[in-house]
Amino acid sequence: RHLKTGKKKGGIKVHSAIHANEGVHCDVKFTSAATNDSFMLAPSHFKHDEIVAMDRAYINYEKFEELTEKNVVYVTKMKKNLKYKVLAGCMDMNEDGLMEYREQVVVFRKGGINHIARIVTYVDIKKGKMSKLVSLLTNDFDMSMETIVAIYRRRWQIESLFKQIKQNFPL
Repeated sequence: RHLKTGKKKGGIKVHSAIHANEGVHCDVKFTSAATNDSFMLAPSHFKHDEIVAMDRAYINYEKFEELTEKNVVYVTKMKKNLKYKVLAGCMDMNEDGLMEYREQVVVFRKGGINHIARIVTYVDIKKGKMSKLVSLLTNDFDMSMETIVAIYRRRWQIESLFKQIKQNFPL
């Protein structure tokens, strides 16, 4: 129960992994809605040279460091409240002097863990909507910004599937 409101978070969460090239679920787990998502990120389940695109709820520096040691690339959206130190950075501007994208090499420090990562920030332009800045976090320093963005966008195929399930099987 929440101390101030007395309300209890009910419901269920579905955690799922999909092979992007197959579009088929390979691992589905259910937890209570109150459970923190990051415990579901198990570096031991991933193979050398795999690429994992995940929701920002799974951010866990210790597990990110394990993924990096296993040579598994991760891509996730940044949380707004993350604290980090910028080690290096560059920004690409368009002809009007507006930012097109920014790349930063950063270090996250927490509980004796120093995790070095790359933040790719780009302007996301959607039809009929205001453009907004999106920051993606990855441990890959070689792929282009466009490739990192494309990997993260592939993650949305799972969101489309969940939307379809909710429409066809209302709870």
